[in-house]
Amino acid sequence: MVRWTSVLWVLLYKYVPVPYTPLMAIRSLQGDSNYLNKHDWVPLSDISQEIQLAVICAEDQRFLNHRGFDYKAIKEAYESNKNGISLKGGSTISQQTAKNVFLWPGRSWLRKGMETYFTFLVETIWSKKRILEVYLNSIEMGDGVFGVEAAAGYWFNTTASDLSQHQAAAIAAILPNPRNYRASPRTNYIEKRKQWIIRQMNNFGNLDLKEE
Repeated sequence: MVRWTSVLWVLLYKYVPVPYTPLMAIRSLQGDSNYLNKHDWVPLSDISQEIQLAVICAEDQRFLNHRGFDYKAIKEAYESNKNGISLKGGSTISQQTAKNVFLWPGRSWLRKGMETYFTFLVETIWSKKRILEVYLNSIEMGDGVFGVEAAAGYWFNTTASDLSQHQAAAIAAILPNPRNYRASPRTNYIEKRKQWIIRQMNNFGNLDLKEE
């Protein structure tokens, strides 16, 4: 029963916008009486290709080629962490989408197992285009700022469709810790990270998202 419920849940979100996520609920509970999540769903066709490419270059450059799990990135993260070098984890955009949309924050083995399960469902049922669309509309891009439309307005007083390359790279640069980093004005660290993302974008080539 639980398995079929989860399959139907993922199938539903293949077609309808995600209105609310567990993390949005948690942030609302953590905030005071005046707290309000900023979130506006927009279709991928109304999202600048600059931010689509920026998050792929920043978070998961093999997104178009893997089936939910980037084993090379996981191995690299494991080896670096073992050697005492701080490196971001090997979570793919697909894993982050599954975690943000269907699960609660945490590091328990139970939650990690459920993340793996939902990642498999998402990659099986959704197209890469849909995964990126849900990801860009659901992840936290500032303190209480969810999704790229809200982030574009919050950081740059613009819309998701009008984000420039530099604005997109700045937003992507804060994704590892969007509650503590700022896309504007930026620290030296975020500016350097933004410039690195821009170089990756210029070298990436065309972004070809096919509807499967």
